[in-house]
Amino acid sequence: MISHTDPFHRPVSFTNPGNSPDVTTPGSFARKPDIGGPYMFSSPDTPNIPAVSDKTAWDFLPEGWSTNTDAGASDLSPTHQTTTFTEANGKSRTVVYPKDFTPITQLEHARLGTITPQMQRVADRETHLTDVQVRDEVAAGRMVIPANIHHLKYNLDPMAIGRASKTKVNANMGASPVSSSTDEEVEKLKWAERWGADTVMDLSTGGDLDATRAAIIQNSTVPIGTVPIYSMIIGRKIEDLDEQIILDTLEHQAAQGVDYFTVHAGVLMEHLRYAKSRLIGLVSRGGSLLAKWMLTHNQQNPMYTAWENICDVLRRHDVTFSIGDGCRPGGLADATDDLQLLELQTIGELTERAWRCGVQVMVEGPGHVPLDQIEYNMKYQRTVCHGAPFYVLGPLVTDIFPGYDHITSCIGATNAAYHGAAMLCYVTPKEHLGLPKREDVKQGCIAYKIAAHAADIALGIPGTRDRDDELTRARAALNWEKHFELSFDPDTARAYHDEDLDVDTDFCAMCGHDWCSVRISKEITEWASGKADGFTPDKKAKITAALTPEQQEILKNRGVLSPDQIHKLASKTKPEAEQSEASDDAKPACHSDYVDADEAKKIQETLVDLDTRPAHGLSKHDSTI
Repeated sequence: MISHTDPFHRPVSFTNPGNSPDVTTPGSFARKPDIGGPYMFSSPDTPNIPAVSDKTAWDFLPEGWSTNTDAGASDLSPTHQTTTFTEANGKSRTVVYPKDFTPITQLEHARLGTITPQMQRVADRETHLTDVQVRDEVAAGRMVIPANIHHLKYNLDPMAIGRASKTKVNANMGASPVSSSTDEEVEKLKWAERWGADTVMDLSTGGDLDATRAAIIQNSTVPIGTVPIYSMIIGRKIEDLDEQIILDTLEHQAAQGVDYFTVHAGVLMEHLRYAKSRLIGLVSRGGSLLAKWMLTHNQQNPMYTAWENICDVLRRHDVTFSIGDGCRPGGLADATDDLQLLELQTIGELTERAWRCGVQVMVEGPGHVPLDQIEYNMKYQRTVCHGAPFYVLGPLVTDIFPGYDHITSCIGATNAAYHGAAMLCYVTPKEHLGLPKREDVKQGCIAYKIAAHAADIALGIPGTRDRDDELTRARAALNWEKHFELSFDPDTARAYHDEDLDVDTDFCAMCGHDWCSVRISKEITEWASGKADGFTPDKKAKITAALTPEQQEILKNRGVLSPDQIHKLASKTKPEAEQSEASDDAKPACHSDYVDADEAKKIQETLVDLDTRPAHGLSKHDSTI
């Protein structure tokens, strides 16, 4: 905590996202945490940002329900009953509801004060939250726990999406008519889980959609989402869609165990005229299909008119809504236009209607937004949807980098999460170009884990910087093994290191001994750098272990080393125990503490050209420098 008299005029720091004592950073510059309130973890508002909503899901109870706080029920009807419980803020809440009501969804359980096993599991995973806080956030509609009652019979590990919890990452995958298969999709599912995806959406439009969906649900530990309209039109034209087909398809997928549905009910007939002058029209598959249906039939969006019936289906299985943004912008030139915001206002209305039906809701957001417009987009949704979790695709902050859109969108995703998005839908390098393959899934997941983690630290979520601080201690101590162990992708970190120098020393191949600032800081006895307990390496230097197959593949794909060089790194002949020995009696020549300056320079010259004379326009024979 820094004082208001801070001479540098830094914002008063309310929280430190790390638990390290005596660190020099002042902590997060975000708002003071507001768990149980409308701001939750949030960024400070810039001028002219829409005000936070003063409503929650408590304001949209089913017919025949009522609630009051710090008061008992009066004039209770014989057909109703009450439950009273204490919220995390210490206030007592009394809920009046019908006697014949049986809760099914996580939202309904939370409204009755129940802490479900799923809420308890979320609290176990979100260590900065209590189970009571989790329950209260679900009851307020600011958090969802996508956990279909049928998926819970398999291997689902319940998780939460909301701005009071850590930022989540979704990975999209799916078979198409021209690419992939059920087995490949299950493999991609497990691969996405390995690389940190918190949920997975099956967007299959080809192959055996039913078998693929069932296989993914039965094999997943994370929630699974779908866009059911894809299945609704298999074997038929979009014009043939009707309410019964919609409800039957939703019922079937819900019974299979799908945890959340994208339903594009917010795009209305009256909105479509605004699409005429867009550079790229409607880029949402669901949005464009329903627009064609409305124009063909000259009728309102059937998803909108059947909303309460759709809610009934979702409630019976506890499927969470992910209300789709059928009018999301497909390029920067269409971002934050009237069409996008009009649809979002309708989505706000649909959120209220779903809450009245007892259904959990999150809202999907835009995919292409200039950097300067991201905060407005995130906080306008917070206003019109009363804090319902926002789930955004990217957004991409520039349109001219196909093949690198995991990077362009990761920049936008970091900003989106900092300003209010609760879940980020990954974008892979193949976005706009084709279906992602195995390596694309990994790159997309990692890019978005970076975005989510960076935003959580910036928001000041307790404990989110702890691993970063641990890695910093390892880096300061030049403890390479600990450094790699704490990294998100140890195989890549180790492979990149060994590509230049396959010996763990007190300097790296970037700097060499003479210029290694970390080594120099560590050697200054008055400084704490590099001296943390438990981080000093046991040995001064050691030859690294042989490359694993995963590390070999990483270096092969990089194409820097020849196959023979990679084979040499993967086929070290000495036993590992012998390789690791580096005692005073057996001093590795590569370790500069044990050799003279000339010897150290010879080692460095194998890594980088140390002769700087040509850079100064001098001959290598010139001895003036």
